[in-house]
Amino acid sequence: MRAQCCVVGGGPAGMMAGLLLARQGVEVIVLEKHADFLRDFRGDTVHPSTLQLIAELGWIEEFLSLPHTKMPQVAVNMGGRDVTFADFSRLNVRCPYIAFMPQWDVLDFLAGKATAYPSFRLLRRAQATELLTARGRVTGVLADTKDGPVEVRADLVIGADGRHSTVRARADLAPVSASPPMDVLWFHLPRRPHDRVPFFQGGKGALISIDRGDYWQLAYAIPAAAFEELKTAGLPAFRNRVAELAPALRDRVDEIHDWEAVHHLSVRVDRLPRWHRPGLLCIGDAAHAMSPAGGVGINLAVQDAVATANLLGPLLARGGKPEDADLARVQSRRERAARITQAFQVGILRDLYPKDLGDDTTRHVPPIFTAFRTLPPLRHLLGRFIGMGVRPEHIAA
Repeated sequence: MRAQCCVVGGGPAGMMAGLLLARQGVEVIVLEKHADFLRDFRGDTVHPSTLQLIAELGWIEEFLSLPHTKMPQVAVNMGGRDVTFADFSRLNVRCPYIAFMPQWDVLDFLAGKATAYPSFRLLRRAQATELLTARGRVTGVLADTKDGPVEVRADLVIGADGRHSTVRARADLAPVSASPPMDVLWFHLPRRPHDRVPFFQGGKGALISIDRGDYWQLAYAIPAAAFEELKTAGLPAFRNRVAELAPALRDRVDEIHDWEAVHHLSVRVDRLPRWHRPGLLCIGDAAHAMSPAGGVGINLAVQDAVATANLLGPLLARGGKPEDADLARVQSRRERAARITQAFQVGILRDLYPKDLGDDTTRHVPPIFTAFRTLPPLRHLLGRFIGMGVRPEHIAA
């Protein structure tokens, strides 16, 4: 196959990049290794900046007709006391809130819009295995499909295949890792109409609760690499930990029947010193894997995609081939935002999470929380930082 651009990975970064490039008339093939987007416990936050981009594309009413819940503020409960962590209500955008929407609905929406452009093609069940090269330049991708191996030749390959990126590995682009503050255990519990469960509850551990309508999607934060120790203590002890943090759910914790119902996310925080090599550019988690804190990884991935389309789309649309200097412009524009956000996640928010399985997180509340109590305008500044990012992007064409 032949395309001007081959995007590896059909997540938020890959789908948005493919959509925006095709919108400019660039021939794009997106390779998605799965048959559909139905994966549970993926990031489901759609931040105000992403909602603004969809509004700029003229699709916001249609997008918001999909099932979702809204969060205009993020409140953290530490030892029974609520602290507003971030306030989005004063943002000068179309939708000043975070929308919680299943990621498969978001990706299906973007894919549906992209396929309206004749230059766009989405190949499902297409697993990238190798990079094709010629004279030191990446010239395409070799992929396994249900119909056998496929070669996709392209003037530009975009690696948007996540924190375990095959493209990144095949390109010998080695990330620099930071020490993540926690791992996360995801699971579901039934929700009842009058439940009152804080979004973030600190105590013996930390519990994040996302309202999914008929069920709670719950994230239990544990010290990095402590999952085996927790399993050794036994499932009853884990259920009791959850019940202590969310007493309203105590009568439902027995719904966690076994450890198979608990999805362990081993958190990685890393970034590439160099996002590109000739003919190849990495974006999103492939370039900078984020912690789940604040749900900002999707936000940054989408902004990477917009910057890529803005900076490289016109060149590709003219039939040009991006050179290293062109790819470096994308990294230069987006790298600082990724570095600052990772520093915030790993440094300032570290004290939100337990140091060990016996740690009471209410005993080491991050100093920034004291500032929030005494200086409420800081909540709006943090709302802008989380909701819009360090360098918001806008649709240029």
